[in-house]
Amino acid sequence: MTNTIYSFAIGLGTTDSKGDIIEVYYPRPQVCSDASFNEQILNHCDWQAGHNGFTVLDPSGAETLANRLLADQQAELASLLQRMATSTRPLLLCASSSAAPPASIPEAFLKLHLLSHRLARPHELNLDGIFGVLRNLAWTNKGAIDLDDLPVRQLDAQLRGELLEIYSVDKFPKMSNYIVPTGVRIADTARIRLGAYLGAGTTVMHEGFVNFNAGTEGTAMIEGRISAGVVVGEDSDLGGGCSTMGTLSGGGREIISVGKNCLIGANAGIGIPLADGCTVEAGLYVTAGTKVNLLDHQGNLVRTAKAREICHLTELLYRRNSLTGSVEAVPLHKAVALNEALHSNN
Repeated sequence: MTNTIYSFAIGLGTTDSKGDIIEVYYPRPQVCSDASFNEQILNHCDWQAGHNGFTVLDPSGAETLANRLLADQQAELASLLQRMATSTRPLLLCASSSAAPPASIPEAFLKLHLLSHRLARPHELNLDGIFGVLRNLAWTNKGAIDLDDLPVRQLDAQLRGELLEIYSVDKFPKMSNYIVPTGVRIADTARIRLGAYLGAGTTVMHEGFVNFNAGTEGTAMIEGRISAGVVVGEDSDLGGGCSTMGTLSGGGREIISVGKNCLIGANAGIGIPLADGCTVEAGLYVTAGTKVNLLDHQGNLVRTAKAREICHLTELLYRRNSLTGSVEAVPLHKAVALNEALHSNN
């Protein structure tokens, strides 16, 4: 992680039948220039917990906070708060430090919102333990529902002659129910989790998938899988059915990434950080321990090494020799170039 990012947000919570908060929507999270503003905001609501945590605002607390925001020349945010205060849902104020792991559901949702709002980049926020904090919920056409409450809610809907449609049962909702970043095109919104970071100019096709704490830095064509923790550089293309090995899927602490101007062919994959300008041919999966014959421009063998030992080299084509079956890396004369018209998402 880089320098500490301090943030706060006003949100609307969803509760279960016991009154516990199970998810939070933050329409406009704010990044602060320093920790003191977070502390002042929370302390202004008589809530003492440093820079991390949340408080549920009653009408008096909401009014007090709105006045504070007006005094700090944040009239637009104060107006948003006053509008949100008319909801019957719990009104929350949450503050967070990027260096601290989420200790509550509101904190976890704030960190995920920060990523999808492009206010923090993948790996800039401490997300340790987030799976233990978040609940497994039913995500439905009526919002998030706790699984213990689901049978009663389903029965109630049937008694009214209605359908309670369940889109997924997961800890993470789809991003587009909370945020649609500018300049992106998403063919199937169910395949982008909240907490994904999509740079402007990104197109995600129907089979593309982007996990939380992962995503793209800018213009990119995604027809494959971006696993948790993986970042794809600008002007890169992930072909249909290809995959990237995330930290959660066996990569340990190694951060897998795709550089700029790269192409991973259909049904191919990587378990290494791929340097700028590289191509992996269709169907080839290159893991850290894959033995690779590094060739020069004339096709002469330079050396044989594990992929992790040469993954810093730029503008290579990784391919499998059709005669011997060995994996080779040969220099490319030029990197892949994306079609500008195809990737214009204005």
